[in-house]
Amino acid sequence: MRSVFLTRVVLQNYKSIAACDVQLGPLTFLIGPKGAGKSNFLDALRFVTDSLRTSLEHALRERGGINEVRRRSGGHPNHFRLRLYFTLPSGEVGHYAFRIGARPQGGFEVQDEECLVHSAEALGPSHHFRVRSGNVVDISEQGPTGSIDRLYLVNASGLPAFRPVFESLSRMGFYSLNPDRIRDLQSPDAGQLLARDGSNITSVLAQLDKHNPSRKERIEKYLSKVVPGVHGVDVKVVGPKETLEFRQQVAGARDPWRFLAANMSDGTVRALGILVALFQAGNGTGTPVPLVGIEEPEIALHPAAAGLLLDGLKEASQSTQVIVTSHSPDLLDNQQLDVASLLAVYAEGGSTHIAALDEAGRTAVVQRLYTPGELLRLNQVRPDPQSSPDKVAKQLRLLDQENV
Repeated sequence: MRSVFLTRVVLQNYKSIAACDVQLGPLTFLIGPKGAGKSNFLDALRFVTDSLRTSLEHALRERGGINEVRRRSGGHPNHFRLRLYFTLPSGEVGHYAFRIGARPQGGFEVQDEECLVHSAEALGPSHHFRVRSGNVVDISEQGPTGSIDRLYLVNASGLPAFRPVFESLSRMGFYSLNPDRIRDLQSPDAGQLLARDGSNITSVLAQLDKHNPSRKERIEKYLSKVVPGVHGVDVKVVGPKETLEFRQQVAGARDPWRFLAANMSDGTVRALGILVALFQAGNGTGTPVPLVGIEEPEIALHPAAAGLLLDGLKEASQSTQVIVTSHSPDLLDNQQLDVASLLAVYAEGGSTHIAALDEAGRTAVVQRLYTPGELLRLNQVRPDPQSSPDKVAKQLRLLDQENV
């Protein structure tokens, strides 16, 4: 099964990111010091999902409005844009892009939006649309009208050619797990997609247990490695609510004892949340989760457990694309990590630079002189200067001139 959904991501003027153009693989680590802007990259992708699931206005308001999203700098950019290159489950490839500009008094407009889907074969059929300021200027088939304050892909999702793009982009999952919300009594839902904070984990786990028990077993296997003594976890009904019940070995007891989630540590419930996020695909909903982004999975875990979690990340990436932000050397202390899976994130002068490792870093990892974790400890993680924000921005300006 193909696990690479987003193959390339281009961002400009999104929060602290002036410009970046990066390639993604099945498993990608964004590594760098705290405050470098790693979370802003994931948030840009989540922005797309939020805008399609709810509305563009809601996604902007959740982030404080467009003036909190577009980058603040001496150049005073009044817009931001994203361009995502993808491969669909059908094997079709293409890209989806939009540019959103600021208007007076916190207003906004979709200045430009386009989508192209075509067969991987050069002579195969293709479908496309392009919308400028709410006007559909080019489309391969008859479609609905546009609007200046909404993404056209939502309207175009009613067309068979663009429906798979909408479904895949709106089904990406991004996680900053909250142990308190995971421990809370939860109301049952459809369990189709794990919530960002883990607040519906019981429903997702119940669906996995029903439709794909082998995946639940994999979660329990990794959980037992990350948290020694925990043998498994089940969903327990408490009146109209649900909670988690852990099976844990206790010294002197012949059989494992059962503990409700309220009695478990932050590290244990966070580890479970990460594993459910990674292995939630195949829960019987019929629609896959093409990409999972997780912020700092090592938080609240013992340093030794962080290394064990890496095996789970690798296995999950065989069926679901995984992006992880981390500043943990312990998670990255592995000489088997592919240098192509590493993106260095570095901030200077208030601007975030994201790119593949520079030549010195690549050489050190490829020749196994240092692990990525050791480079982090030495503060030697630097992005390739050939992909600096200024150079990427210049390339984007040339692309704009070609498209005029």
